[in-house]
Amino acid sequence: MDLRTVLFEVADHVATVTLNRPEVMNGFNQRMLEEFAAVWETVKADDDIRVVVLRGAGERAFCTGMDVKEGIDRHPNAWSQTDPGEFLSPKLNQVWKPLVCAVHGMAAGGAFYWLNEADILICSPEATFFDPHVSYGLTAALEPIGLARRVPLGEALRIALLGLDERVSAARALQIGLVSEVVERGELWARADEIARIIAAKPPAVIQGTVRAIWESLDATRTQALRTGLSYTQIGNPVGKAQVERSAVERGRWTLR
Repeated sequence: MDLRTVLFEVADHVATVTLNRPEVMNGFNQRMLEEFAAVWETVKADDDIRVVVLRGAGERAFCTGMDVKEGIDRHPNAWSQTDPGEFLSPKLNQVWKPLVCAVHGMAAGGAFYWLNEADILICSPEATFFDPHVSYGLTAALEPIGLARRVPLGEALRIALLGLDERVSAARALQIGLVSEVVERGELWARADEIARIIAAKPPAVIQGTVRAIWESLDATRTQALRTGLSYTQIGNPVGKAQVERSAVERGRWTLR
């Protein structure tokens, strides 16, 4: 891939993707949309990749959404326009390999395309989360809709409606379940990589089946989700069992969170 807006590397079954436009706080432009579509296609097709880590270059921000100076391509017919998430979001691209997001600095607006679909989201203590749309006279819809499936509804509404007038701290993000861990900035990327490698060491068939079953259940009733989930165990478990030697699995080595 000829990538200019992101860095992409694979080692030990972990793909590390780094947003690489720090001069504009990693805001996405049309080029980044297209490159992410290519990244997700590669991740989906390459079975050597089992987990993805997403992070942002620079010191100020993980991502502050769309680069408003460059913008993105919009079809002149409003009914033919597409959501940027169709390029940026792993789940919309049928990628069921786990996504670990490591957030530092500001994460705002369109950054939630990734945050909302992260399977594990961690951040550093100075990280802040906010959605500026309404402050600029823009309806906040896509990002908070996704967020409302991750945090309590009242929290998603507060973030969407207060715009630039309030930011969610790392401590508050931990309280409401937006992130699952707060790690010192100097250790953030290493910790994300460590989590990814722990997951990557497990049978990939069952990991991907687990991710898909849980995310797809959000669009179904409880009964429908359970019935579909049963079929995923019937498909994935025979493959997963064949990928691991049960007697070799370590049982005494674990951490307490």
